[in-house]
Amino acid sequence: MKKYDVLIIGGGPAAITIAKILGKVKSVGVIRPENFSMIYCAMPYAIEKVVAMEKTFKQDSLVTEAGADLIRDKVASVDFDGKTVFTEQEQTFGYDKLVIATGSVPFLPPIEGVDYDGVFVFKWEDDLKCLNEAVRTKKHKKAVVVGAGAIGIELALALNNSGLECHLVDMEKTVLPNLLDPEMAVEAEAELVKAGLKLHLGARTEKIVGEKRAEKVVLNTGEVIDLADDNNPFGIVVFSVGMRPRVKIFENTPLEIGKLGIVVDSKMRTNIPDVFSVGDCAQFVSGITGELTEGKLATNAVPMARLLAKNMLGADREYQGFYNGAATKVGRLFVGGTGLSETAAKKNFDVVTCHSELTTTFPIMPEAKQVKMKMVADRKTLRVLGAQVVSGNPVTDKVDLITLAIQSELTMIDLANFSYSAQPYQSFFPANNLIVACAEGILDKVSSKDIKD
Repeated sequence: MKKYDVLIIGGGPAAITIAKILGKVKSVGVIRPENFSMIYCAMPYAIEKVVAMEKTFKQDSLVTEAGADLIRDKVASVDFDGKTVFTEQEQTFGYDKLVIATGSVPFLPPIEGVDYDGVFVFKWEDDLKCLNEAVRTKKHKKAVVVGAGAIGIELALALNNSGLECHLVDMEKTVLPNLLDPEMAVEAEAELVKAGLKLHLGARTEKIVGEKRAEKVVLNTGEVIDLADDNNPFGIVVFSVGMRPRVKIFENTPLEIGKLGIVVDSKMRTNIPDVFSVGDCAQFVSGITGELTEGKLATNAVPMARLLAKNMLGADREYQGFYNGAATKVGRLFVGGTGLSETAAKKNFDVVTCHSELTTTFPIMPEAKQVKMKMVADRKTLRVLGAQVVSGNPVTDKVDLITLAIQSELTMIDLANFSYSAQPYQSFFPANNLIVACAEGILDKVSSKDIKD
């Protein structure tokens, strides 16, 4: 039995991050059941051939060249008392410290027809290959994507751009409901319609009907989407309605598992000594409210893993929580958000908001495009709670800057005093700035007597 200083169950971004930091200084093993760790957010672009499918496969060398062992196997069980891991291929490994980074699995609603031919989820290599085959080889012409979050929209556009008639269904009344407030989603919805997508918002998928294949999708509104075409009696249905922690093998063990995943503290420690958890399979809280919240993003998994690895080398860091900065592309638009939306913030705060709209360059420049921001703040403290951006140019720089402001507990006064740069090809006129405009607008709405000492 080989024993490791650090044994990691899972091979995604969290595991790779730990291997890179510890692989040269400790004995590290990474147990990964999949052929490849995937670049998940790039997978929709492989469907429409913007990138080659192979480009979405992370190379094993990310682990092995870091000095860690890559073990291609699936964990069957863990003996926490004996510090031993058993695999399906009857291998046995010991550990001093165990890291559970098993990630998440796509959620399938418990409705009729989810096991029919033509019904997919979208997460792993096999999902990508099977969906690509359905589009390229079987040449289906109609598809339904259930879930209008970032991946759902990107996938729906990819199918649409591959020549399919694509329907996008979501229970919420607007697209990107976890990222944008309704008024900020208007342009994104218009862009989807302009691209040719058929939107079914405020509608729940009740069942899929057919002869063990996806022939029709029935919505609770009474609408029925027929997936048959001239060449195929059935079509494609892809569910993109969220993820669940991948923790099934730890059920009925001493490991504490909560509603949203494995329970960890701010140093990623579980309730079992020398056992840690990071990434999608771990449950944690909002860095703003301190309440349990979803945070299944690679951009959360990597900082959690980095913190844990550095602590194993002697640091003493603590994880602040999820802020969930994220971005996507909707046709010609770039969309992003961070922190709390107005809708979410109202559950805990007396909220004040402001919108600003400028251009991405000096307005006199030929490349100038519109950019809009919505800022959300706490009326009493003026603390930044969140922001949303819709632009003709990439928005991650603005999203990340506001995330830093939220993490640093900055206020609207701090942002109003923000010192910024300007240049004709890269910003609006020196006379104004998108963030400052929002901050000043909020300050104008709030009198000084509302601010806590």
